[in-house]
Amino acid sequence: MRVIVVTPPAPVVTFADAAARLKLGSGIAQQADVESMIAGATAMFDGPAGGWLGRAIGSQTLEMRCDGFTDCHGNPLRLPFPPITSISSVKYLDQAGVEQTVSSASYELVDRDLLPSLSGSFPSALARSEAVRVRYVAGYSAVPANIKNGILLAVGDMYRFRETLAVTTVEQLPSAASIESLLGTLRVYR
Repeated sequence: MRVIVVTPPAPVVTFADAAARLKLGSGIAQQADVESMIAGATAMFDGPAGGWLGRAIGSQTLEMRCDGFTDCHGNPLRLPFPPITSISSVKYLDQAGVEQTVSSASYELVDRDLLPSLSGSFPSALARSEAVRVRYVAGYSAVPANIKNGILLAVGDMYRFRETLAVTTVEQLPSAASIESLLGTLRVYR
């Protein structure tokens, strides 16, 4: 299974948010650097690119590509990176290798699981890697304050230690324990 970002989210923390937290004043001389730090910190937390939270933060369109309509143990497909707000399309390669679209009346989303409707079953997909593609919208319409605060903690670390700190994971941040305390209950483990 692989998940790609089709439409990325809008920034969930703005330069103004970070400038206020960092007490930068009204000047924008450092805006490009701070916006880069915001993007880096957000990427550490958000979605398919290895996000620490294991969830989509801002509203975004994702596509899960998998080999069939069940996982390798026969369980329903579980859409990663909640919260899931809607399914845009379910497509698959039929036995002739032709892409088909599953009618939205033929499936339902229960929590994060894609299930066939009560009156039906999924069609037979071609036995091939990534033969099934589920496009869906995930993320918060209003990002919880604690997630924004976690991102701002990370930005604060990056800004304070900008000359010496090279981080790529939440665990490498000086404020990692505070972030774990703030956001640990929101983490989704696969």
